Amino acid sequence: MVKYESGAGRLLEIAAEKSALLIWAGIFSICSAIFLQVPYLAVYFILAELLRNMAQPEMADKIVMLHWGMIAMLSLIGGIIAMYLGGLCSHIAAFHILYKLRLRLTEHIGRLSLGYLTQTSIGIVRKTLEQNVEKIEKFIAHQLPDIISVMGAMLVMLAAMFYLHPWLTVVCLIPLFLCLALQLGMMLNQQAKQRVRAYYDALEQINASTVQYIRGMAAVKVFGQTVHSFRQLYHDIIRYRDLSVRYSDQFQNGFSMFKVVLGSILTFVLPGGIYLLSRDPGNIDLVLVLLFFLIMAPGLAVPIYKLMHFAGAFRDITEGVARIDSILQEKPLPQVEISSLPQSFDVEFDEVTFSYNGYGAEGSLPVLNNVSFKALPGRITALVGPSGSGKSTAANLIPRFWDVDRGAVKIGGIDIRNIQSKDLMNTVSFVFQDTFLFYDTLYANIAAGRPSATREEVYAAARAAQCHGFIERLPQGYDTVIGEGGTYLSGGEEQRVAVARAILKNAPILVLDEATAFADAENEYKLQLALKALMCDKTVIVIAHRLASIKEADNILVFQRGTIVEEGTHLELIEGNGLYTAMWTAYTNTDAWKLGTVAGKGNR
Repeated sequence: MVKYESGAGRLLEIAAEKSALLIWAGIFSICSAIFLQVPYLAVYFILAELLRNMAQPEMADKIVMLHWGMIAMLSLIGGIIAMYLGGLCSHIAAFHILYKLRLRLTEHIGRLSLGYLTQTSIGIVRKTLEQNVEKIEKFIAHQLPDIISVMGAMLVMLAAMFYLHPWLTVVCLIPLFLCLALQLGMMLNQQAKQRVRAYYDALEQINASTVQYIRGMAAVKVFGQTVHSFRQLYHDIIRYRDLSVRYSDQFQNGFSMFKVVLGSILTFVLPGGIYLLSRDPGNIDLVLVLLFFLIMAPGLAVPIYKLMHFAGAFRDITEGVARIDSILQEKPLPQVEISSLPQSFDVEFDEVTFSYNGYGAEGSLPVLNNVSFKALPGRITALVGPSGSGKSTAANLIPRFWDVDRGAVKIGGIDIRNIQSKDLMNTVSFVFQDTFLFYDTLYANIAAGRPSATREEVYAAARAAQCHGFIERLPQGYDTVIGEGGTYLSGGEEQRVAVARAILKNAPILVLDEATAFADAENEYKLQLALKALMCDKTVIVIAHRLASIKEADNILVFQRGTIVEEGTHLELIEGNGLYTAMWTAYTNTDAWKLGTVAGKGNR
């Protein structure tokens, strides 16, 4: 597992990926800070010239004043240009870093087992990918150049002040040091760090609960629920409110003191200046110096305010980066360096035992226990059994969504752990019970099965899946956008699009997880035609609750409590008079179920 730095070290480590651009951003920021301080010096020299000729203003050297006015204007223009160039460099660096970081995160999540995603809220992952990554852009593009500019401005101002009068500079530094001490006290407070962490936990939980609330909106409306009765989201909002209030209360005294001290710089400068003037009342140069300090000293508050905001944002950013790193530190499924490619495509379970212990479900019992079977090419192998018997888990192990605890899943005699994921995914097609279609065009959704396919091949797959007809009737045909903000399809239509995707992929192994479960009679017939085209000459593994759909399967495996208790064809299992026979009897008897009046009561 990769170990990352924490805090400022980790942020600088991330920023170092574009160090050249950020160095230029820093140089331009320092130049900007220096240029933007020059107009203040120009004002000082112009005022000095006027004060020296206070009795006869017409004697003031207009050339000198014009000279300093031109310097001020040119410095201002130079400062703006340097600020623009610094911002340009820092933004280019930030967007490159964000692009790579998001790509790295998504690729890493794609290499994790499904166990991580099933045990982690989508809202939490989404917040990390969006908001926490965006905060890094804020740090690199804005705050890093700002802090360099602020430090540069402060150094230039303090250097000028120290040159003019060291003791008055020391007086100005007293409130600044007090403010920095208050700021460091708030930053380094361990309780503050814990509150920030709790605040982020509450924010992530709100994201997770909100996603759940929106997804369950149909049930919320049907049962007359509101956000108050949807307890999880309501409690998360209350918790977030309470944490935010406590968080604000913790900093209010320190922040109030900080603002009072920072706003009182002149309170320190004036007594010192008056004391010095009282000792030398006729010293015009001292009056000029004091005037310069009265103009410049309040300006020292601006960099300190920026430092304060930077410190607050820094806590948020470092906490967000820690959550990004927590995802990156999740251990992906191990990959072999050299992939072993199978020459045949039979699927074999060799004494497989599997539980969810390694995926966040502590203490869970084995879902599969010493399961062995073989699915042959060109034949249909059906997995049936009661709910929770392990059949779907067995199917999910074939594309290596999880790794087995003991035993091995093999394709063509090769352990799938010795096949790289990209090769394994090219070998297995999976049509899920719950179809997922991307928020994109129908063409793109089908082409996802094989992005290199030609348009004619996509059309051919759609025809084979019995969905070309309804696609052609849509407003923009294959270019119709589906999903949120676009056109919605029925469940059966979505299933046929998913089958078209699998047909286009044309992988030698096909896993069908209850692919026709939610289809109506018409759509089921069309899906059966589509699946017939898809199954041709492949190793097919079917999970089904509708036993009639697998009646013609070449081999039926009956699961119960994680083990295979029966195996054979439909007729062989019926003759065996075991669990399958009981399931078949229950299935066929459902045709006799009727809705009617309660016994002893007449019709109303």
